[in-house]
Amino acid sequence: SVEAPDLFNAIAAAALTKLDSFKSQALANTAWAFATASVEAPALFNAIADAALKKLDEFKPQELANTTWAFATA
Repeated sequence: SVEAPDLFNAIAAAALTKLDSFKSQALANTAWAFATASVEAPALFNAIADAALKKLDEFKPQELANTTWAFATA
């Protein structure tokens, strides 16, 4: 279970309004953090997927791996 569900919910809501400005590392790190914490945030993951698709050419190999892991785990 998540130690601070209200915080994760607030971060998800805030991230949804800013994802267009996230660089590839921020997208990967956000997905990784939510997956690692086992936080269900389908709207956030869908938005990260959309944003990542637009910036895939900017992703470094580690960011691709972390994003893939996050989506496979979430």
